[in-house]
Amino acid sequence: MDLLRSVKDQTDETEFHTPLPDGYRMGSTRYVAVFGTVMSGLGKGIFSSSLAKLIKDKGISVSPIKLEGYLNIDSGTLNPFRHGEVFVLDDGTETDMDLGTYERMLDQDLTAANFTTSGQIYSAVLSRERAGGYLGRDVQMVPHVTGEVKYRLRKLAAQSQADVVFVEVGGTVGDIENAFYIEALQELSYEEGEGSVLFVALTYVLSPPALGEQKSKAAQLGIRRLMSYGIHPQIIACRCESPVTEKVRQKIALYSNVPMRRVFSMHDLPSIYLLPQEMREAGLDSEVVQLLNLGSKANSAVDSRAAIAWSRFASKIGAHSREVTVGMTGKYTSLRDSYASILKALEHAGVANDAKVNVKWIETTDINAGNVAAALADVDAIIVPGGFGARGTAGKIECIRYARENKLPYLGICFGFQMAVIEYARNVCGLSGANTTEIDPDCKTPVVDILPEQKKIEGLGGNMRLGGQDVEIRPGTVAAKLYGAASIRQRFRHRFEVDPAHVVTLEKAGLIFSGKHPVHPIMQILELPPAVHPYFVAAQFHPELTSRPLRPQPMFVGLIKAAVEYHAAKG
Repeated sequence: MDLLRSVKDQTDETEFHTPLPDGYRMGSTRYVAVFGTVMSGLGKGIFSSSLAKLIKDKGISVSPIKLEGYLNIDSGTLNPFRHGEVFVLDDGTETDMDLGTYERMLDQDLTAANFTTSGQIYSAVLSRERAGGYLGRDVQMVPHVTGEVKYRLRKLAAQSQADVVFVEVGGTVGDIENAFYIEALQELSYEEGEGSVLFVALTYVLSPPALGEQKSKAAQLGIRRLMSYGIHPQIIACRCESPVTEKVRQKIALYSNVPMRRVFSMHDLPSIYLLPQEMREAGLDSEVVQLLNLGSKANSAVDSRAAIAWSRFASKIGAHSREVTVGMTGKYTSLRDSYASILKALEHAGVANDAKVNVKWIETTDINAGNVAAALADVDAIIVPGGFGARGTAGKIECIRYARENKLPYLGICFGFQMAVIEYARNVCGLSGANTTEIDPDCKTPVVDILPEQKKIEGLGGNMRLGGQDVEIRPGTVAAKLYGAASIRQRFRHRFEVDPAHVVTLEKAGLIFSGKHPVHPIMQILELPPAVHPYFVAAQFHPELTSRPLRPQPMFVGLIKAAVEYHAAKG
């Protein structure tokens, strides 16, 4: 039925193409669309998620969606150097890192419906055309491709029952790949009716050091280009290193016909978590409520409680009484976005421990037994994060060995879990040939492997084990103390597992597998007892993906607590 939906809208008797999902009422949902101008990477997701948070704080339900321009079906195969980390949702969808920003700001789990790429849009349109879904019409960018975009936005609105859908358009106005998204949103505004769709332009105010003043011409031209598509922004966010001057805001307001009160200075802040307060103080949330006629849905009591809770959290950012340094040992250290969720989880845990967390980036490719002590001499804890491939693994194992032997707090994530197993097998159990078949398919002792049982259990063969899975916690362990629960749900993204054939050997030598699959012999958390090591914990899952500002992830909270104690002991 979905493939052949709204046939009556697809005949040659009309140029309109407005497919509607079941249960959707035109004009019942409000939309906020955020576009970028001048350049990409300025923080559309941060602005959009912060504004969405303020609206949600008022008791108004929201749901975000990211519209990506690339032709990939999802983000799973993208190199971190090109596009930052891959953020995995609970349902297993591999998405853009901005979905992580939305989940953290909104404290809300998202699904595949909150993420769309050009590849998904084109695939859906072509599949429908092959099935005869357009009744012989010549299929065109307008109205059919734009119609698919509108359908997905409305389907998200219907499924989520959100009062407001926040739409972030990837890239920058003028990009070929996102032009049809912009056209679709212009059509959506026309179809939904006046007061149903609010447009936001995020632009960039230049501050050339040689000139010593802010320049708005590039911002003006970018906004004008957006307006040439029929998109007239009602709110403009101006990115800049320092607060945007009133003179520049006046110029932008004049050239865009946007009132000064809705031209917002989105200048650099110590933390993105300070932005919602800045926006609240500027009255942007009230402007949105007024422009979209949402006053009847807003709850002032709910808003007040949410504002107080966030203010308490934000007031602790930058007001710490102590500092620790965490070594990030990986191979994508030249691009910080590769570890965006880990950095945010550390920030959350730092606030929870009243500690500023500094990160030392340690490229493990050149780390060896001779220089590992010097590399880790000034850190109070280390993290070995996820990753793929052989490069840098020997250095990671050396870092883990040093941390274990010198009681340096350690957290291993996914690949870091597997590396900890290999290190322990080699240096404690005496299995010199221990390795993972991912790195050495012919290794003598494959303590980490793709298991036949796993292929059978998950039905995934050599593909990823993705998304939320249950983890059973062993009572009386560090993990049990951290989580305070017998069972937790965490997100996975990996292919290889600890071979059950070696579990007994590892545990007899003192390693504890404190988290397992509820039914099958799949190891998911390991640790050393507190009597042996102050904090040596690793997880096959990605704990950073579920950390939230007001609900910091327990493994990171435990790591920073241990780091504070380690730092104090060093004197």
